[in-house]
Order: sequence, then structure tokens, then C-alpha cells
Amino acid sequence: MSASHGASHDALWTIGELAERAGVTVKSVRFYSDGGLLPEAARSGGGHRRYAPEALERLRLIRSLRALDLPLPEVRRVLEAGDAADRVLEDAVAGRLRAVGDELRALRWREAALRLVRECPPAELAGRLRLIGALDTPPSTAPLARFWRAWLPARMPAPAAAAFLDVAVPQPPDEPEPAQVLAFARLHAMTTAPCPVGRQPQPEVHRVTGADGAARLYAGLAEAYEIAGPQVRRAREPHPGEALDAYVAAYASAYGGRDTRQFRRLLAARLAAEPRLTRYWELTAVVRTAPGSAPEPTPGHADDWLRAALERDNAGRGA
Repeated sequence: MSASHGASHDALWTIGELAERAGVTVKSVRFYSDGGLLPEAARSGGGHRRYAPEALERLRLIRSLRALDLPLPEVRRVLEAGDAADRVLEDAVAGRLRAVGDELRALRWREAALRLVRECPPAELAGRLRLIGALDTPPSTAPLARFWRAWLPARMPAPAAAAFLDVAVPQPPDEPEPAQVLAFARLHAMTTAPCPVGRQPQPEVHRVTGADGAARLYAGLAEAYEIAGPQVRRAREPHPGEALDAYVAAYASAYGGRDTRQFRRLLAARLAAEPRLTRYWELTAVVRTAPGSAPEPTPGHADDWLRAALERDNAGRGA
């Protein structure tokens, strides 16, 4: 506005005076003015900028928002929000907090990767560098999810597939140890390596039962794994019982059969012939286990335990 509509020219400050009062450079004041964040009150006869005293508080607010690393578009939204400024500022701060959290996770991952390289035996250095170099920072779980989607039945109901992926795909830890970085890098390499036959091997049960049967199977297996979990944690020897009964029932439901002695013998033979992902689950356990904690049993560990229990049950009954 012109001086005739507000303060007189005598009450206005030059750009240098405003910069001095605010403790910033003239270049900064000019930058915010040119960007429309700091309006001028008037121009002198020679075309020089003049600012009203209230520009000082506005400039201080801009500096505070920038000190929080809020981007200029967010600063502009706060300044132009009027009565809604508090809400807009809250949203902007929340968004920046999320971004800083992502940056911190990336830095922690990079730190653990650097420690992994520093502690690496010379003979393994080249291989580890290749593994780490193939990852984003922090790494994405998308390749692992794609691997399992190729493994699962193509028409498996979305809720059942999502529930399985939640269990099967480990999230990169926020504060990883070098061993967890290495384990995740190996999982990435394993799940992105070309399949020799051009596609992931499918368990026989997927082909035989179809999508609906597979959904019933995975729901039943999840229950069996949960029951077997305490036995696996306590390192109990595999044995028949409630967990094995739930395990066999899951397969019987998928195949449309009944839990009989003959079915248990046939199931053991089928499972022995199916592709295994033992190494995947071993690495998953490393990724998911916090330093100093006992490893939580993965579905792979529970499945191994239950298969062994089935073999023992068959052998004990003279199968």
C-alpha cells in the first residue's frame, strides 16, 4: 500500500533497517519480499522498498518456520491461513515430523550398512558391497511382496493374501544392526534373483485346491502356527497334539478331505516333495529380532516344527 493509506514514510523502515532489527541479511529480506511472503508497505520516490513495523513480526515468524525446515509453500500456507493458522501450522509440523522420521531411518540404515562394511572380512567385502548396493536406503519391501504374490495362488482373495503378506514380509527395523542389514540384503537378493524355470515354483496344494482352497489353507495354517509358537519358542521337541491337529485340519479343509491316518501319511509325502523356503525364514528371523532378544518363531520355523511332528506321529503309529 502507499504511505497515504497507512503509516507515513517517516514511520516506515528501509530494507536495511528491517534486516538489522530482525538480525538477518538484506538479501534474505529481499528474497522473502520477492517471493510474496513479506509484503512491502510502500516504495520511496526512488523506488526503494519500505516496510511497516508489523513486517518485523512477520519476518520473525518466517524465520522460525524456516528454522523448523518447513518448505516455502508450507510457510506461505501458514502466513495466508488467517484464523486457521494454528491448524495449518499443526498439519505442516506433523508432515515435517514424518519427513524427519524418514530421514532418520535412512541415516540409521546407512550407519548400520557402513558398520557392516567396516567389520567385513576382506574376502567377503566385494560380495557384501554388491548386496548393499542393490538396496534403497532405507530398503523397500516391494521386491519381497512381489516374490510372495508370485508364490501365492493368482486368484487368492485379497484379505487372505494381505494377511499372509503381513506375516511373510519383514519390515526393515528402524534402528538396524549390521547383521540385520546383511540379512535383509540377502532376502532382497534371494527374492529378486531370476527363477531358473522362469517362474516361482508353486506348492502342489495351490494347483490342486485353487484360490478358495488356498485361502482356507492359509487361514488354518495361521491358527496352527499360533498354537505351535510357544512350543517352538521353548525349543520343545516336535510332538503330536493340538497344533498338529490344527495343521492337518488346514490341509484337509483345503483338499476337501478328512483327517484320517491315511490322509496324514499322504500329506507327509506331499509336503516332503514341495519346495522349501527355509533360508528365507532364517533370514526373516534375523531381520525381525531386536539385538539381545530371543528370535520370534517365523511361519517357516513353525512349519518345520509341525512337519517334524507329523513325521513323528506317522512313525509312532507304524506308518
